[in-house]
Amino acid sequence: MGLTKSDKFTAEQNELAEMAKVLGHPARIAILQYLATQESCVCGSIVDEVGLAQATVSQHLKALKTAGFIQGNVDGASTCYCLNQIQLSKANSLLSSLLSNCCTPPNCC
Repeated sequence: MGLTKSDKFTAEQNELAEMAKVLGHPARIAILQYLATQESCVCGSIVDEVGLAQATVSQHLKALKTAGFIQGNVDGASTCYCLNQIQLSKANSLLSSLLSNCCTPPNCC
């Protein structure tokens, strides 16, 4: 979204749109789902789990990390990733707020 247009929307609308853009790829959803099933940070097995090339997974991890959905710690040559619960809770709250106000009245169409 261009800078000249984003000022027409609320901060919450812009923030949710940016989050949705990051979450708009199935590989990123698969990565988040995989990390959610792990009891500790994951190093290296994400490529095996998702089934995409290392470079492709790295690009998706970078997008998720930049958006704050995951955290990573460098450990030697590898990086260990885990979910950032604070950002995920924020996304959940923004989306829940949107959907709770949506489709009222329920018989509109």
